[in-house]
Amino acid sequence: MKVLYEGTINNQVLRKKQPFYMKRLYLEDLPAIEKVQDAVLKSLPEKAVLQPLSTEEFLFILNERGLLIGAYVDDQLIGFRALLIPEIDEEHLGLDIGLTEADLPRVIYQEISVVLPEYRGNRLQQKLAEVIMKELPNLKEQFQYVCCTVAPMNIPSLKDKFTQDMRIAALKEKYEGMRRYILVKDLKNPAPHYTNHTSVKLDDLPMQQQLLADGYLGIGFRLVNGFHEIEFAKEQ
Repeated sequence: MKVLYEGTINNQVLRKKQPFYMKRLYLEDLPAIEKVQDAVLKSLPEKAVLQPLSTEEFLFILNERGLLIGAYVDDQLIGFRALLIPEIDEEHLGLDIGLTEADLPRVIYQEISVVLPEYRGNRLQQKLAEVIMKELPNLKEQFQYVCCTVAPMNIPSLKDKFTQDMRIAALKEKYEGMRRYILVKDLKNPAPHYTNHTSVKLDDLPMQQQLLADGYLGIGFRLVNGFHEIEFAKEQ
């Protein structure tokens, strides 16, 4: 077993620090992966904020069509993060953000990221993101764009993506009619410069949609009168 990361983590139930480590997940880890996903889904007050993966989707990733990294305490899986090499079809996120068909093979999806409730508040999702992105170059294929979807109003997930310098590039109906932000990071231009900054209330989706249509990108959060708003800007 190759350990990719080691550290300590706070168990919020036991109120004590515990050692943990991260490693790549394989087919034999599938039962533990699905057990953690089920536990996280049951803990969510609003189920629609998380789009779970099916057994078939996990198998697709584990059969060399992506990458799964897991975090462990005492050899128990407590969280994981996934990258998926998507099929190229009409639902491809690259098409939603204006990439050409020639660009689509260079797109990888940042998929589900979950952490058991007792280990939340440790920035573990961010740590998992850092580790999995360091492992990305070890895949056989080479990728330029990382894409993902996030439900509007899902502030923790948006914060996670903004921390990784991902940007909202579109707002579309996905997954049989559910509205989702589509975020992207260009690995060849990870920190572009922005101009024309403005901000929009989280629930003002029509205004957000108009800004996106006008060439703006959602680049982060801004506190306005004590409330989060999404900051939009144009790339120079």
